[in-house]
Amino acid sequence: MGAKFSLSGKHAVVTGGANGIGKAIVENFVEAGAKLFVLDILKEDAYDNPAPDEVQYFQCNIGDTVAVRETFDQIHNQGRIDILVNNAGIAHVGNVEDTDEEDFVRVMQVNVFGMYHCLKACVTHMKADGGGAIVNIASTLSSMAIPNRFAYCTSKGAVLPMTYSVALDYIDYGIRCNAISPGRVHTPFVDGFIARNYPGREKEMFEKLSTDHPIGRMAKPSEIADMALYLCSDEAAFVTGSNHSIDGGFTHLVRN
Repeated sequence: MGAKFSLSGKHAVVTGGANGIGKAIVENFVEAGAKLFVLDILKEDAYDNPAPDEVQYFQCNIGDTVAVRETFDQIHNQGRIDILVNNAGIAHVGNVEDTDEEDFVRVMQVNVFGMYHCLKACVTHMKADGGGAIVNIASTLSSMAIPNRFAYCTSKGAVLPMTYSVALDYIDYGIRCNAISPGRVHTPFVDGFIARNYPGREKEMFEKLSTDHPIGRMAKPSEIADMALYLCSDEAAFVTGSNHSIDGGFTHLVRN
């Protein structure tokens, strides 16, 4: 009997794979036996230690539909694309009055149009090749709000309907599409956000942001990566059109 959650022999595309959640997913999938194709707007040297034989890196702006299509075509020339993880995304702080049109468009271009570009480019190949697994990284803020995240909430609100729509439209082609909605995850982005916005109060704000979750801490990137591995594995063959909250109780639990 083979090991559970094996991705041996499979080709997986991960966007935003140079750091944070995306990097954890790449490392997890490599360990599970997959060959990885990483798309990121950062240069390749942003990724610390890629396995040369198992990871190929493409510097690609997912907001550029032509660049995305050409990149997916290059990847498909090396074999079928079995897995897509749409992880790339950007944040913005501000309410509707504080959000300039330029910033709003920038967030939509990556978080909404970027996901659309990757879905369209990948589904075309998966459909022709007989199926595949897609995971879209959504957010707790896909279905609720916190203060001063107008643009980000709006963009992540689009991810779940896109997930459900693709799952339904391509179920007969053997394509499964699911979403993960993380709570706050401890990544370099979070550390940088705290340092920029709360100088001298880093420890205090880290504790506050951590204890916003009833479980009392932020998620680890590896915990999101483990769910992605499950959803992309054959063990999840009966799972499609679903959203999986990994949020330490943030969405549904209230602690006084």
